[in-house]
Amino acid sequence: MPLYESTLIARHDMSAQQVESLTEAVGGLVGEHGGTIAKSEYWGLRTLAYRIKKNRKGHYLFFNIDAPAATVQALERTLRLNEDVLRYLTVRVETFDTEPSPIMLSRSARDDRSRRRPRPPEPAAAKPAAEKSEGEGAAKSDAESGEKA
Repeated sequence: MPLYESTLIARHDMSAQQVESLTEAVGGLVGEHGGTIAKSEYWGLRTLAYRIKKNRKGHYLFFNIDAPAATVQALERTLRLNEDVLRYLTVRVETFDTEPSPIMLSRSARDDRSRRRPRPPEPAAAKPAAEKSEGEGAAKSDAESGEKA
């Protein structure tokens, strides 16, 4: 069967239980049409790049679906009619990624480099006056003796 990745954005004012029930509804619809959901991820409540239907935030859901094309058409029709879904996008893929999506990874795992610049090496501390070399001390004492004379 063909493999699909589907991402949808639900309204921000939905409760966590309603988002979970939407996830279960998508899974049930795919299951009854002869498909399976290989992976389901909840990406959280995120700010939208621009307003969609007067909403500035939305719950993001991601699915890996293994189903025939007719199942995906039925799923998209249901998502189109659901008032809680702001946007959806389904894309056919060759293989599924087995690891978590980049959005699910923490910032530290996502970035190999540190956000801060490395500290410059600390300059050598100035030598205290008591630790002068013999050459410096001798030259100074000669200068002092020449002033007194």
